[in-house]
Amino acid sequence: MFRTLDVVMIAVMTAAATVTYSIKHQAENKLEEVRKLDAEIKLEEDTIDLLKADWALLTQPGRLARLVTAFEADLKLVPTESTQLVRPEELPMLTADLPPPDEKDDKIAKAKKAGADEIKTGSVAR
Repeated sequence: MFRTLDVVMIAVMTAAATVTYSIKHQAENKLEEVRKLDAEIKLEEDTIDLLKADWALLTQPGRLARLVTAFEADLKLVPTESTQLVRPEELPMLTADLPPPDEKDDKIAKAKKAGADEIKTGSVAR
């Protein structure tokens, strides 16, 4: 009835149909994931736009001026004086520009010379 070639062809067609179905199913799953991610991105973009609009409303100069006058007694806000601004040369020295510490005064260096650990836990030595 069935020849060997017929059985082989049926097996090949069944395997091809199975592979095609599994690839189609995986593609549909990936498409669903992409749609979910697109929806999440759209939600985040809408949230960012809403927050930007809120920030624009909250930082309107007219609104801030009204708040300053309304809470002037409580906050005691005053305009910034030009003498309150600092020039770069008035800032403290950078850590990299500091001179190296004296070995005599350096507790860590003394502890290293004595053979102690760098980490002090506060425990009692035995």
